[in-house]
Amino acid sequence: MNDMLNKIKQDLQKFANKEKVKILQRFFKTGKGQYSEGDIFLGIVVLEQRKIAKKYSELTLTDIQKLLNSKVHEHRLTSLFILIDKYQRADQKNRKKIFNFYLSNTKQINNWDLVDLSAPNIIGDYLLEKDRKILYKLARSKNLWEKRIAIISTFKFIRDNQFTDTLKISELLLTDKHDLIHKAVGWMLREVGKRDQQLLEKFLDKHLRQMPRTMLRYAIEKFPENRRLYYLRK
Repeated sequence: MNDMLNKIKQDLQKFANKEKVKILQRFFKTGKGQYSEGDIFLGIVVLEQRKIAKKYSELTLTDIQKLLNSKVHEHRLTSLFILIDKYQRADQKNRKKIFNFYLSNTKQINNWDLVDLSAPNIIGDYLLEKDRKILYKLARSKNLWEKRIAIISTFKFIRDNQFTDTLKISELLLTDKHDLIHKAVGWMLREVGKRDQQLLEKFLDKHLRQMPRTMLRYAIEKFPENRRLYYLRK
């Protein structure tokens, strides 16, 4: 392993916190049979990981790959922060390279925070003015995290007041069985509703009977109380 990778790992280790490890292992469901079974935590807060990522923004994709292959959660998250920083500073040709690199590593982007903190900034941003077929392929995947990447990437479109793909991908994921997909879809629908409540209500009126309760609760969280109760009772 090269010196820079060693230094990143050493820098992260300085912020390791055994007490936080226990909390994070429970929070991220690392127990047997849970969605993050076996994920290893050092107990480092996100702010410290962001600072360390800034320090190593020149890390090559080859070394980012090595960090992303780590079984340690914070190694993977820090590698993604470095990747986002590289993407933001890259020209269009290198952005495409980083976009493809990200897609080839979806098996390593295997927890909800890893997805949520990276997918809109790389996948969503890259596809803002491009064909979005890849998101529909990811939404139909059997892999939980690829499905989450599909819907969460659309957050970038929502911020640009483009709602169509969020609604279409939400339709594809309506009958998904996983709670983490219910929450992700509900969250993105809520973000659409914050900008266009009428559009969200139209979606809810059409799909209410199919929607899991958690998805619905997340979607209508910011509604006025009377509208919220209307949908909950309906």
